Amino acid sequence: MRYELKDLRLFKAIVDARNLSAGAQALHMTASSASYRLKNLEYVVGSALFHRTSRGMVPTPAGQVLLKHTRNLLANVETMHGELTQFSANLKGSVRLLANSSSLNGFIIPSLARFLVSNTGINIDLKEKDSLSIPGLILSGDADIGIVAGETDSTYPDLHARLYAVDTLVCAAPIEHPVLAQNNVKLRQILLHDIVSLDRKSSNALFLERQTKTSGLTLNPRVHVQDFPSVLYLVEAGVGLAVVPYSVARPRAEAGRIKVVAIDEAWAVRHLYLLTHTNSPQENLIAQFSQILLNDPEVVTTRPAAVAPQA
Repeated sequence: MRYELKDLRLFKAIVDARNLSAGAQALHMTASSASYRLKNLEYVVGSALFHRTSRGMVPTPAGQVLLKHTRNLLANVETMHGELTQFSANLKGSVRLLANSSSLNGFIIPSLARFLVSNTGINIDLKEKDSLSIPGLILSGDADIGIVAGETDSTYPDLHARLYAVDTLVCAAPIEHPVLAQNNVKLRQILLHDIVSLDRKSSNALFLERQTKTSGLTLNPRVHVQDFPSVLYLVEAGVGLAVVPYSVARPRAEAGRIKVVAIDEAWAVRHLYLLTHTNSPQENLIAQFSQILLNDPEVVTTRPAAVAPQA
């Protein structure tokens, strides 16, 4: 069972406003997206969280219990953030950060946005690279921190790997596409339809090409584009299907602009690892910034509850 901070914040906002639309507006969300998130939260809880009354939306008994714990949890998150800010505010210098496309678009960009707004002493040189290239660039001293799909400790003993996030590749589809008749799909079923892909040199496209060849299949995208927003725009327009991280597709899916289907392949579940060199020349700065990335609350919620970042 997994609870997302954004869902809990939305739940509390609805309680405070006694109205779904007003609660969504307080968090700069659309009402449709808020409704989707609330339904998912109720599914996780296993019970309705609100009564709809003439006085507005009132928490059910289950909602009252969730509200009590949500208030405590959010207060603790704010306290944690305040204490950690004391450390991050003292960071000075530059960090060279490499990330594969899944982590870059689904986690790193949002995480850096939250961090850099209130921390001005550190500069980040961020670049996208495929997971196979990143370890060598860290070992050669061309990067300080890397986020890759798949652990590399056994292959590169001079690298320190820690679980960063868990994401899932899904099949993004236009509304009413025939593939939506299935609960999950194999890669071979996806490739029967027109495909929208990232640029051929992107880490996402290279990964999908490798999986296609391994399966003895042929990948022939109808169009290649530069970034995930462009991919999803074309999917929404009905051009074709796309294999993308769920973290990237989720906002459009929640808004009802596209649909997603689970991919029934072992490689679809992506364990993302944060890599650093065991003998980094900027050990203190890199170690501290690594902890900031690992402890971002929105990222932490994707990891199994039993797994905590190691110092």
